[in-house]
This record gives sequence, C-alpha cells and structure tokens, in this order.
Amino acid sequence: MQTYIKENQKRMLDELFSLIRIPSVSAQPEHHQDMIACANRWKELLLMAGVDKVEIMPTKGNPIVYAEKIVDPTAKTVLIYGHYDVMPAEPFELWKSNPFEAEIRDGHIWARGADDDKGQSFIQAKAFEYVVKHNLLKHNVKFILEGEEEIGSPSLSDFCTEHQELLKCDVILVSDTSMLSADLPSLTTGLRGLAYWQIEVTGPNHDLHSGHFGGAVANPINVLCKLLADVTNEDGRITIPGFYDDVEDIPTEERKLVAAIPFDEKAYKQNIGVDELFGEKGFSTIERNGFRPSFDVCGIWGGYTGEGSKTVLPSKAYAKLSTRLVPHQDHEKIGQLVVDYFKRVAPKTVKVDIQSLHGGQAYVCPIDLPAYQAAERGFEKAFGKRPLPVRRGGSIPIIATFEKILGVKTILMGFGLESNAIHSPNENMPLDMIWRGIEAVVNFHLEFDKL
Repeated sequence: MQTYIKENQKRMLDELFSLIRIPSVSAQPEHHQDMIACANRWKELLLMAGVDKVEIMPTKGNPIVYAEKIVDPTAKTVLIYGHYDVMPAEPFELWKSNPFEAEIRDGHIWARGADDDKGQSFIQAKAFEYVVKHNLLKHNVKFILEGEEEIGSPSLSDFCTEHQELLKCDVILVSDTSMLSADLPSLTTGLRGLAYWQIEVTGPNHDLHSGHFGGAVANPINVLCKLLADVTNEDGRITIPGFYDDVEDIPTEERKLVAAIPFDEKAYKQNIGVDELFGEKGFSTIERNGFRPSFDVCGIWGGYTGEGSKTVLPSKAYAKLSTRLVPHQDHEKIGQLVVDYFKRVAPKTVKVDIQSLHGGQAYVCPIDLPAYQAAERGFEKAFGKRPLPVRRGGSIPIIATFEKILGVKTILMGFGLESNAIHSPNENMPLDMIWRGIEAVVNFHLEFDKL
C-alpha cells in the first residue's frame, strides 16, 4: 500500500489541488457556478477512482454528488459522506499564500479546503481507489458529497428523505473531524450540536452626530455589547434561564476515561497563541470542549469602521452568534429560547430583531459498534497506536439527521489536527497525515469485510 501511495503521490496531489483550485464557497452567492464546477470535478475523480455510477443530483440549493460501486447486492454497504463546499477565505491579507492555489511548505499543504473537507474527503476517495484497483473490496460502497455543509446542510435532510432507498446502507463513514494530535490518534465518538443566529439592534432611525446626541440617545453598539457580555458570567457559565435544563451530567466512569487522556495544556496554548485558557468552572478543557455547551459571538459590526475618524452614533448594530450543544439539547428549542431571551431583556431604548439561521443536533457513537472497532483497528495499523475514543467540540448537523432518517450510525474517522486552522486563514494539512489517512481507511475496509 505504501508503495502504491509513493508511486502515485504526484498524481494524487494534482487531483487534490484541482479541487482546491475551485473556490466553492457556499456562503457567498457569487460562487454558485464554482459549486457546480466542483461537483463536476468530483464526478470525474470518483469515476477515475473506480465507481460504477456517479450522478450530480439537484437540490433546492447546491447539487449533491452521488456515486456507488455495488460488488454484491447481498453484501454490506458503507456510505461515505463528505462535503465539497468550503468556508469563505476572508480576510485574504492574512494568508501567506493564495488560499485557492495550494502550496506545499514545511511538509504541509496550505490552502482553503486542504483539511475541511476536500483534503479529508480525498483521503476517502483514494483509499477506495486502492481497494478497487487491487481487487480487495468485498462490500458495496456509496458516496454522497454535498455542497452546503458549511451553511448548515439545508437541502440534505429533504434529499435523504426522498432517496432513502438509494442511500440504504449498514454504516456511514465520515472524515471531517480531528484527532488529539499527530502522535495521539483518536476516533471521534461524539459531536456537539449547533444553533446559530443573527441579531440586529436598532436605535435611532438614522446615524446621528455623536456630539449632538451622545449621552442623550442609546448607542445600539453599546447596548449590543452589554447584552452579549451578560450571556456568560465570570465562571464561564451561560446565564440564559433554562439553557442547561436538558444537559446531562458527565457520567463518573466517562470522566475517569477523559482524565486518563494525555493532554498537553502548554502545547495546546502554544498552538493557538494564548497565554491562558478559559471555560466553564469545574470542568477540564477536554470536558468543556466535548461534553459541555458553549456560547460565542462569531462576528460583530456596526457604525463606522473605515480609515480615520467619523464621529457617528450608529443607527444599527449587528452580531452573529452561535452555541454548541450537547446530547438531549434540542437545537430548535434552544434556538427559540435564545430569541425569546434577547427580546425580553433588551432595554426599551432599542429594538431587537434576532433570527435563527440554522442548527443541528448532537451525536454520540457507541464504541462497541462493530464498524467502530473496524475503524479502531484500521487506525492502529496505520498509526501504530490504538486510537483513543474522544468526543469533539465541533458540529456536523447532518450526522444526527442521517441516524434519524436512514436509521444507521456514523463512524467518524477524522484526520485533522487543531493546528490545521480550519475556517481560518492559512488552513493547512500535513502531507504525512493524508498518506497515513489513506492507509487507515484502506485498513478499515479490509477489517469491515471480516465482520
């Protein structure tokens, strides 16, 4: 396998770079044609990898790429999920190289999508290519690649409902998560849910002169900042009444397992460039990240932000807000809870409009699942260590939807690292992680056939 990877490295990288070169940013309407181009490129690559059939299927939003190789209608089926859309690359000036022209430096690929999720989906495609070309595949494989994951997968739920027979499978395999570190492989056993809003605070009906009106009229930016600051207290706990009603305590045995996970706090802080960590009092960093909910301001704007000064008291202020949720917290319930809270506590000096944009449920995978154990052995053969089971703080809302609609569990074989800077400038992926990832997924397929 390593010989095959080495002999085909240049071709594989050229193929991956051809995907990265397409700026498939789902959040920006001007990239609609890029979404279609990226779906078509995936179609070409999956055919080259060995699928028997591939279709670009329309949705209300961006198209879905569906492909399959049926080796035996009576055999088990693995459905591989990934997404071809990426986050916006702005601010461009913070990138050391063109985000959509992959560059190799210091043993890493630097580009938007190098990890999330073009790089990781590519790992799945190349592992599939290997087992097909070496006649090792004994089960059926289906692919579903969507173009809306980064905006909450608004079309995928309906697609799954409409095509349940087409997507019928025994397990779903996803590479869109991360490991604890390059030397500490781990399998993700849980994901937090998500709720996301945009809030608009309006004061006067137009911008005012801050000298003529300052001190007499409430400033929407000041009010918004106060509202947001009050959502969490000095202990890192969310203060919205009812927010924790459905949050379960971490079982004692699971806390013991988490405490046994090697965690280098110093390296963790160095990787992200902070001097101190902060979170909910009474919980470790891993517990806060994987087992407890969080609330964050993802963006805030209003007034004058250009060069120089402009003494203005703005009419409006805006923010984008998100919360990560844990099992049993329903994203729709939390979504309405937060909307009601801000409208209730806002002072009469301003008007508040807050809208839920998207969300998703949390997900947990049992570690006694046979397919999980196949992934575990696949990791161990590729990395030389048994992977640790770890709940991660991120969200992939469609995973819980898959379980609800298709009735199957998902195995999260992620190869990302915290240092890969997904969603940020200078996203990257270590080359070695791509090659070892391919090995791990190949071994998963071989182990899955032994079940």
